[in-house]
Amino acid sequence: MTQIAKLLTATAAFAAVTTAAVFAQGAYAQNATQGATQAGEAPTMAPSGAPAMAPGAAPGQMTGQAPSQAPAAAGIAQPAPAPQALTAPQSADPLVQKRNANAAANAEYRSAKKSANAEYGDAKKQAKSQYKAQVKDAKINHKADRQANDSEMKDQMNGMSAQQQGGQSQ
Repeated sequence: MTQIAKLLTATAAFAAVTTAAVFAQGAYAQNATQGATQAGEAPTMAPSGAPAMAPGAAPGQMTGQAPSQAPAAAGIAQPAPAPQALTAPQSADPLVQKRNANAAANAEYRSAKKSANAEYGDAKKQAKSQYKAQVKDAKINHKADRQANDSEMKDQMNGMSAQQQGGQSQ
């Protein structure tokens, strides 16, 4: 058992040292390229894209650039790429891979659940508004039917009373 523990400890220490070395090399290379562009070795263009002028040069004169040369040929430094998030190299440890896969699956599940809940909420709101519109229409129809029945019944009652009155006079 102690041999396994020693082997695991040594492996973990080696992985930590190599990871630190990789990050250090990447950070050094990135800082070196940024330092070179900040030191002013290559840039000859002003930030607005107009050619930079030497001190004391007339506004119409171009400095250090022939008219037929392309800006890249004149030694213009290309813009630095956008900074990227530094991530550790993928581990060969199956438990770490499983943990990462579970984290990715959980994130995907949460986002899918949120979108499904949002869709359900929208559908529920739409169904509720439809139901309210149907109830409102049904109330209007019921009221109209009741008024029609009332007026018909009144007409019938008036007709009967007119017949009764007409029958009595004869």
